[in-house]
Amino acid sequence: MATAASKKDGGRRSELIRLGVAILTEKGFHNFSLDELVALAGVPKGSFHYYFNSKDAYCLEVIQAYHAYFARKLDMHLNDASLSPLERIKAFTEDAAIGMERHAFRRGCLVGNLSQELAALDETFRKALVDVLHDWRRRIRACLEEGKTSGEIHADADTAALSRYFWNAWEGAVMCAKLEQSREPLDDASAAFLAHLTRSAER
Repeated sequence: MATAASKKDGGRRSELIRLGVAILTEKGFHNFSLDELVALAGVPKGSFHYYFNSKDAYCLEVIQAYHAYFARKLDMHLNDASLSPLERIKAFTEDAAIGMERHAFRRGCLVGNLSQELAALDETFRKALVDVLHDWRRRIRACLEEGKTSGEIHADADTAALSRYFWNAWEGAVMCAKLEQSREPLDDASAAFLAHLTRSAER
């Protein structure tokens, strides 16, 4: 049975990870300061090293936490049986655009941010980020396969290639939305992807 102290430790550790997700989606790895993190968490700097061996080990855990959070967001939309498969994708992109607007376009995608900074420098980070991206592709691909079954997408469509295309376009749109402080790049990417699928179904 967990003691009060262990529950408190677990709560502080979880809070440090939660704050890390927020900071890294906004600032990335190299602009991320442990001093800022512990100040926001209201804990001594030494507490960080009590919970995590290093900044790198901490960031890997933040990546996994972000992965779990984003997987839940994707599943909420992509598994919504009340909508058609393409409507589900549209619902996800709309929700994501609203989320970026809510944070005044300061926050982007943690995976996109870290990929630009770390993927070419550290193999451990590169593999962790690729694993997340592959999982996102798998989820979109499953939704697209349902679209083939329902007739929304052409039966011969290459859903593996389409899922890669979606995330390539979407991550670029997130970067542009943050740069331009506008949801227009997100709306453009969503509309273009869905229009491409609709046109292919009409062939």
